[in-house]
Amino acid sequence: MSVIVAKNLTKRFGQFVAVDNISFEIEKGEIFGFLGANGAGKTTAMRMLCGLSLPSAGKGTVAGFDIEKQSEEVKAHIGYMSQKFAMYEDLKVWENLRLYAGIYGVPHKEIMPKIDQLLENLGFTSKKNTMVSALPLGWKQKLSFSAAIFHQPEIVFLDEPTGGVDPSTRRRFWELIYQAAEQGITVFVTTHYMDEAEYCNRVSIMVDGKIEVKSFYQAESMDQVFQKLARKAKRNSD
Repeated sequence: MSVIVAKNLTKRFGQFVAVDNISFEIEKGEIFGFLGANGAGKTTAMRMLCGLSLPSAGKGTVAGFDIEKQSEEVKAHIGYMSQKFAMYEDLKVWENLRLYAGIYGVPHKEIMPKIDQLLENLGFTSKKNTMVSALPLGWKQKLSFSAAIFHQPEIVFLDEPTGGVDPSTRRRFWELIYQAAEQGITVFVTTHYMDEAEYCNRVSIMVDGKIEVKSFYQAESMDQVFQKLARKAKRNSD
């Protein structure tokens, strides 16, 4: 069952074509990697799929809802983690989770038991009353991801979620992604780290707004494929 469908999806800003006629389908429970260098159009495509930006042409559905006509329904069925840390640093760990639970419409009586269980699973129980500003970056990333899936969405969109963290922290973060996928959550993740591409069930690479590859070509690794395509890119910023 396809939970994300893009058909000839396009986004223009004046004469500039940020996303150029892309098409793909993603199945329930998949970890789908959306690769590309800075400026390739990854974030613009993701924003359309999240109902945050209207397409200039083409169609798309997310969780069965039209991204253009039913954007609010789309938002209610997804989680989202941006490139930049989205927690409020002047709030405590549990206060951040309670805030996001309220935003996502989690029933009030379920919030605190779910927070306590989540913190126990993450090994964060001792940090429940810690100000988020005092947490290491890796812990902040885990907290941000946990907030994005607190309401058990059908799909979670992750926009370069491991940017700026060390390789060991990135590997631990991917353990959380696998756990989410095991729960049936579909994961759509953008990244420019080639080792992370190997963790995905399927990948596509964007170059200058177009999807250039859906397989590994004749190469030994995803890194070789990416390097071949990236050398052809003309854009260098989103």
